[in-house]
Amino acid sequence: MMAHSHPDIQAVSEDAVLLCFGTSIDPDLTPVITLWCDAIRARLDDILTDLVPSYASIVVYYEPSLADFRGVISRLRSIAGNLPEPDNRPAGHQIELPVWYHPSVGPDLKALARACELTVDEVIEKHTTTAYQVYALGFSPGFGFMGQVHPAIARPRLERPRVMVPGGSVGIANRQTAVYPAPSPGGWQLIGRCPAQLFSEEDLAVLSVGDTVRFRAVDHDTFLSLGGDDTPFTEGAPS
Repeated sequence: MMAHSHPDIQAVSEDAVLLCFGTSIDPDLTPVITLWCDAIRARLDDILTDLVPSYASIVVYYEPSLADFRGVISRLRSIAGNLPEPDNRPAGHQIELPVWYHPSVGPDLKALARACELTVDEVIEKHTTTAYQVYALGFSPGFGFMGQVHPAIARPRLERPRVMVPGGSVGIANRQTAVYPAPSPGGWQLIGRCPAQLFSEEDLAVLSVGDTVRFRAVDHDTFLSLGGDDTPFTEGAPS
């Protein structure tokens, strides 16, 4: 029987059940959660309204007029003994995202480097040489929570979130990194900007839970040729 095959399962509302597989970020959980999501879609298709995987949990939303939480929990528990072993292949797609790392679009880049006692080039090198798993989608459409960044460049969220962060901004929050798909408030430390469109109403989100993402540093001209917006951003930038 594989590890994590019996998550803690409990009702959290009249139309939702939570499956909890752990309490921390663990890359070994990603294939397990992917297997569970596939099985839940297959077994609960008649009552399922939404499925929200995260770092170490899944929220199952169902139609309460068709089932109650006792029946849903019973059906979920029956899945545990019938799951195959996860293989070692990546759970999703391999994705490369270009980034222009520059203080004019990454207002926290220099301050983060100073705080980490690194040069700006060293911060960029550590950010681009790591392969990141997409652990969860949320906050805004297409926003992928990725981890884990090299501990040498891990920095906490800003004490005061910014009113509006430009779309494409690349940020760090503790051991996580992400790209803001669209303008929104946010408190992540911004180190660059990505020209790729990560969400559209036609194609929806580019990233999915289980994908592996690598960032590639590009120069200014390449950034512009890829459709990037180099409008400087200074709101709340450290002096």
